[in-house]
Amino acid sequence: MARGKLAKCLYEADLEEGLTIKEDNKVGTLGVIGLLILFLLIAAGSLIGGYLLASARAKQRLEDSETLARKIEVDARAKAAAIEKESELRSKERELQIKNDLEREIKERRKELQNLEKRLMQKEENIDKKVDLLDAKELDITQRERNLVVREKAVIQQEKKLNSLISEWQDKLEKVAGITSSEAKKKLIESMESEAKHEAAKRIKQIEDEAKEVADRQAKKILALAIQKYAGEYVAEKTVSVVPLPNEDMKGRIIGREGRNIRALEAATGIDFIIDDTPEAVILSGYNPIRREVARVSLERLISDGRIHPGRIEEIVQKVTQEVEQELYQAGEQATFDVGVHGIHQDLIKLLGRLKYRTSFAQNVLAHSIEVAFLCGVMAAELGQNVKQAKRAGLLHDIGKAVDHEYEGSHAAIGSELAKKYSETPRIVHAISAHHEEVQPESILDILVQAADALSGARPGARRETLETYVKRLEDLERIAQSFTGIEKSYAIQAGREIRIIVESLEVSDEDTYLMAKDIAKKIESELTYPGQIRVTVIREHRAVEYAK
Repeated sequence: MARGKLAKCLYEADLEEGLTIKEDNKVGTLGVIGLLILFLLIAAGSLIGGYLLASARAKQRLEDSETLARKIEVDARAKAAAIEKESELRSKERELQIKNDLEREIKERRKELQNLEKRLMQKEENIDKKVDLLDAKELDITQRERNLVVREKAVIQQEKKLNSLISEWQDKLEKVAGITSSEAKKKLIESMESEAKHEAAKRIKQIEDEAKEVADRQAKKILALAIQKYAGEYVAEKTVSVVPLPNEDMKGRIIGREGRNIRALEAATGIDFIIDDTPEAVILSGYNPIRREVARVSLERLISDGRIHPGRIEEIVQKVTQEVEQELYQAGEQATFDVGVHGIHQDLIKLLGRLKYRTSFAQNVLAHSIEVAFLCGVMAAELGQNVKQAKRAGLLHDIGKAVDHEYEGSHAAIGSELAKKYSETPRIVHAISAHHEEVQPESILDILVQAADALSGARPGARRETLETYVKRLEDLERIAQSFTGIEKSYAIQAGREIRIIVESLEVSDEDTYLMAKDIAKKIESELTYPGQIRVTVIREHRAVEYAK
C-alpha cells in the first residue's frame, strides 16, 4: 500500500512539472523564430552582395585571360615563324651537302671509268699483238705441217723398203737356221724366262738369307735382353699335400668312431684323406688344387683346436673356404699390382688368383702369367710398341686355365671368351685366343704373347716332364723325320729342343733342303704337343773318298 501511494505522489508531481515546461516553451519558440528570420535576411543580403562582387571579379579575370591568350598567340606565331625559317635553312644546307657529295662521287666515278678505259685500251693493244703473233705462228705451223707431211711420206717409203729387206733377211736366216722366226722368238723367250727365274730365285734366296740373318740377330738380342731382365724361379713339382701330425694318436681322432670324422672331411672338402703307415702324416689327394688347399688348412686348424667332430668340421671348412677365396682375390690383385696393370674387372682378378693353385707341367700358372707379362713388356719396349697393353695381354693369356675343367674347349678359346665377356679390348681378346696359334695372328701383339709364352715355358728349370713323356717325345721327333724320303739319319738333341737331319746328297739337292725343313717343322707342329719351340736343321753333305794303294 505504501508503495502505491508513493508512486501516485510521484506521478502527480511529474505531471505538474510538465505543464509548467510547456508554457515556458511556447514563449521561447516565438523568440527563436524571430531571430531566425532576421538571420535569413542578413544572409540573403550578404549573398547578393557577394554575387555582385564575384561577377565583377570574374569579368575582370575574363578580360585578363583574353589579353594573356592574345599575347601567347602572338608569341607562338613568332616562334613558329622562327622555326620555319630555321628548318628551311637546314634543308637548304642538307641539299647543298648532298649536292656536293654527289658531285664528288661523280668525279671519282669518272676517274675510275677513265682508268678502266686506259686498261681496256692497253688490253686491246696486247690482244692485237698476240693475234698478230698467233697469225705468224699459224703460218709457221702450216709450213711445218707441210714439211712433216713430206717427211712422213719419205719415212713411209723408207719403212717399206726396210720391211722388205727385213723379210728377205728373215727368209734367208730361216733357210740357213732351219727354224721359223716364231720358233726362234719362242726359244728366246723361254731362255730369257729361265734365266730370269734363276736370277730371281738367287735374289730371293739372298734376300731371305739377309732378312733371316738380321731378324734372327734382332730376335736373339731382344730375347736375351728379356731373359736377362727377368730372373724366374725354378719349378718345384708338387702333386699331393702332406699334413704333419703331432703324434700317431691323432690319426684315430681324425678317422673318428666308425670313420665318421674322415667321411665328414671328405664330403665337406671333396678331397681324399689317405691315412697309412706314413709316420705322423696325413696325405691329401685330389684333382682340384684349391679344394686340396682348403682341406689342408682345415685339417691343420682342427688338429690345433683339438675338437674334431662332424659339426665342427663343417664349420671350419666353410670358414676356411671363405678365407681361401679372399686370399685368391688378394693374390690376383697383387699380381696386377706387380705387373703394373690396372682397370681389370674384379671377376678376372678372382680368376687370376685361382691360377695360384694351378700348375702346367709342374709350373705354377700364376707365376708363369706374371713372367709372360714382364717378358712381353720388355720385348714391346724394345720394338717401340704399347708396353701396358703387352703386359695386360701377357698377364691374361692363360686366364682360361682357371676354369678349363668346368667348360669345354681349349684354355685359349675359353680365356678369349672370358676376356670378351669382361670388356677387354679386341686386341687383347685376339692375343689370348691366338697365343697357341689356334687362331691366326693378326698383329705384333699376338706374336709377342706367343714368344713370351714359349720363352717362359722353355727356359731351363721352368717345367718338368716325366721320363716316359720325355723319351716318347724324342722318339716321335725322330720318327717324323724318318718318314720323309731321302733321310739318312736323324738325331733329337738338346733335350728335344732341336732335331738334326742328315739327308742323302744324291737324292736331295740344296734347294730341296729348305722345303724339307719347312715340311718337317709343319708336321711336328701338327702331330706333337711340346713346350716352347723345336729347331729343325737339315744337313746335306757330299763326300768323295778314294784310297791310295
